[in-house]
Amino acid sequence: MKSMEEMIQAAQQAAETIQKQMTDAQTTLDNIEVEGVSGGGLVKIRSTAKGRILGVSIDDSLIVPSDKQMLEDLITAAFNDARSRADNRANEEMQKIQSQSGLPPGFDLSKLGL
Repeated sequence: MKSMEEMIQAAQQAAETIQKQMTDAQTTLDNIEVEGVSGGGLVKIRSTAKGRILGVSIDDSLIVPSDKQMLEDLITAAFNDARSRADNRANEEMQKIQSQSGLPPGFDLSKLGL
C-alpha cells in the first residue's frame, strides 16, 4: 500500500504533466490556422485556433465608399465566423489532450488551477 507521501508526490507529478500538456496545447492552438468567411467568400479573416488574427482579405468589388456599412458588417461576420471556427478547433485539441492524459471526458481542468 502506498504511503500518503507517495500518493501526494504522484498527484503532484500528474498535475505537472497536465500543466505541461496544457502549455503544449496552447502552443499548438497558436499554430493552427482557421479561416472565417462572409459574403460568399468576399471577406475572409484568417486567425489561429487561439484567436490571434493573422490577416483580413477583402475582395476589390466591395471597396465602394457608398457600401461602407455593408463592408463593415461583412468584416464583422467574417471575424465572428473565424472566432467560432477557432473555438471549435481549440475544443477539439483540448479533448485530444484530455483523452491522452487519461482524464475522464468533460473533466474541468480549470478546477485544478490550469
